[in-house]
Amino acid sequence: KAEDLVKSTENAFMPQQFDNKANPETHKKTTAMEIWKDTEGAVDIVVAGIGTGGTITGIAEGIRKMKPGFKAVGVEPASSPVLSGGCPGPHKIQGIGAGFIPNVLKKELLDEIITVSDEKAGEYARRLAREEGLLTGISGGANIAASIEVASRKENENKTIVTILPDSGERYLSTWLFEDYLD
Repeated sequence: KAEDLVKSTENAFMPQQFDNKANPETHKKTTAMEIWKDTEGAVDIVVAGIGTGGTITGIAEGIRKMKPGFKAVGVEPASSPVLSGGCPGPHKIQGIGAGFIPNVLKKELLDEIITVSDEKAGEYARRLAREEGLLTGISGGANIAASIEVASRKENENKTIVTILPDSGERYLSTWLFEDYLD
């Protein structure tokens, strides 16, 4: 339907984020540089959920040019571990886990892929709200869960680990994520 609308509407544009090379290129030029600047080049690892693949691909391309030892860790739903070699499946972590390998994702840039359960993603999203005052989405909770896993490893002691909280939790206030808070 969207493609039909674009064809029939003058000056219409459809971004095609899963296929558009501008997606990772923009993250390479902006997000990667923001992380580099804000950490004063100290970033060692970035952990990011994989939806379109643009964020992690662009960040990895941008930072690795300046810091060859940099690591990029992708996050996907445990119940749809396509990037880890599993099968697509239903999950509750909106924004990641598309059920296929996106065309803009350069999987060879990933040092690791961590799977996170719906429940753990939700738990960490709620903890961010309750303990840190950060109302984030479910994928942000998944990113935090994976980041904590990465940070807990002995080899990552004293490393600078950055993650992304890609959206607000406002859209999830009436969903399963916060249902216990509504009573």
